[in-house]
Amino acid sequence: MNYGEIKKNDIANGEGVRTSLFVSGCRHHCKNCFNEQTWDFSFGKPFSEETIKEIFDSCAPDWVNGLSLLGGEPFEPENQKVLLPFLAMFREHFPNKDIWCYSGFTIEEITGKVNSRAHTEISVEMLKLIDVLVDGRFIEDKKDISLVFRGSSNQRVIDVKKTMDSKKLTLYLK
Repeated sequence: MNYGEIKKNDIANGEGVRTSLFVSGCRHHCKNCFNEQTWDFSFGKPFSEETIKEIFDSCAPDWVNGLSLLGGEPFEPENQKVLLPFLAMFREHFPNKDIWCYSGFTIEEITGKVNSRAHTEISVEMLKLIDVLVDGRFIEDKKDISLVFRGSSNQRVIDVKKTMDSKKLTLYLK
């Protein structure tokens, strides 16, 4: 897997101060995507042990709330294979920090309730490591700059843990 950027001390992509990892590779190709260069799976740099160390070092201070995954598309099957073990390591190192993920796939597509390439043998396992999922493709006609942590009104900010526990969609933010 490649990544396009690591933003440290990011306050735009989740609550509090975070480190944001922008993975490469996305087949959605949303009109007016804010990060079109990351559609290419070969864009950026290879995700490596050094990358993991850099992210972990940046998340170590107590004032950093957690990690955000963006893209590109974290739930492209190729990216899941790398992100699942990375997220498991992150949880082990930082049990009190949260993980946000931005995906063009809906939670229904990731879990297999709706047919999608995002639903793989490991997608639900990866989802269980995430605290907050901002789901759904960016839709230009539904763009709304007044929304918190999302770009278009079709997107949802989901509390993944509560949703998985109750088996009922629970929004983190309305």
